Parts: sequence; structure tokens; C-alpha cells
Amino acid sequence: MTALTSTKTYTLLAALQAGDAVACAIPVAPITKALDDVGLDPQLRPVLPIVKAASAIGLLSVYRFPALARVTTFMLTIYFVLAVAFHVRAKDWSPGLVAASSFLALFATMTAKGPSINRR
Repeated sequence: MTALTSTKTYTLLAALQAGDAVACAIPVAPITKALDDVGLDPQLRPVLPIVKAASAIGLLSVYRFPALARVTTFMLTIYFVLAVAFHVRAKDWSPGLVAASSFLALFATMTAKGPSINRR
């Protein structure tokens, strides 16, 4: 088992996604600014907390449904491909692009490896 395949990693990332869902739902000012900077239509923004909450649940499914957790990392890879594309299209070379690119690499690698599950 590696850090990328550990259920603890999936749990930590689920907590991060859940916190991000709450921050998007409020919405906090830095997130609003980042979404403005990349030109995301305000009508699409209410979908983000739902997507992020669903991804948190999908990541937590690693304990009972590891295949669903792997599908979730695949869908998050697609999400971050789109996030990187929005940053590049908007010529937004901010730390948000670095973060989106890092998460893209992380979730793509997690998808390729899949979770380690200890069957008892």
C-alpha cells in the first residue's frame, strides 16, 4: 500500500472536498473571486457545492465500494481537467492554476492505481 492508495488518503481528500463544498455554498470571497477570474457563469456556481459534496461521499465509499471510489477519482480527474482549461482559457496564471494542476495529477494517479483494500 502506498500513500496514494491508502484509505486514509481517500478519507483526507473527502474531508477536503466536503470543506470546499461548504466554502462554495457560503460562498467565501476568495472562491467568488477565483470563479470570477476564470469566468465561470454565476448560474453554474450553485452546482459546485453539490458536485463537491457528491465527490466527498464517493471518496468515502472506498471502505465499502472501492470501485465507486475509483470512479470518483476518475470523475475528479475530469473535473480538474476542466478547471485547468478554464484557468488557461482565462489566462489566469494564479496559484489556483497550480492547485488545479496538482489535483489533476493527484486524482489521475489515484485513478490509475486504485485504492488498496484489506479484505478481512
